[in-house]
Amino acid sequence: MMQRRSLAVLLLAVTLPLPALAAESYTVDPAHTFPHFSVNHLGFSTVQGRFDKTSGKVTLDRAAKTGSVDIAIQADSISTGFAKRDEHLMSPDFFNAAEFPTITYQSSSMTFKGDTPASVNGKLSLLGVTKPVTLTIDAFKCGTNPMNKKEECGAAASAQIKRSDFGMKAFLPGVGDDIKLVFEIEAYKD
Repeated sequence: MMQRRSLAVLLLAVTLPLPALAAESYTVDPAHTFPHFSVNHLGFSTVQGRFDKTSGKVTLDRAAKTGSVDIAIQADSISTGFAKRDEHLMSPDFFNAAEFPTITYQSSSMTFKGDTPASVNGKLSLLGVTKPVTLTIDAFKCGTNPMNKKEECGAAASAQIKRSDFGMKAFLPGVGDDIKLVFEIEAYKD
């Protein structure tokens, strides 16, 4: 009788489908996510800026080597460390934050190198213009946050764009056309 019950349990276990490994979903932590940029200023220096209000979702399926990124940035949260410049950058000359309050990045695919995401292909929407942009993932780590014990992932990703491609042409060429974008992201597992 005991053998028969053990055999029945074993057969049941073998015939039941194993739970499918699904993509894990993460919510961007706005307190530790700062998209930033750098641009040449008149050939004398490089001006740095960042955006302080970001939200979004990231999904990862490491077994299938797929994932997605959906980021929204509030254009009026720009910060360069100089209030007058920030006001000018929010004007129609640059980010036109009143008419285009949100900058978005939505991925179409993610490539992996081994088990680690290496790049994200997607579309950046800025000033009502949407263009393909590939982000190179320069750093990536998932694990347990030692402070709050929550599961999270973090990444640093970068890309080079031309601001004129998005219609931002004020003060060219004095203020450079080539913009380096860096996305520093931390996201907690849902």
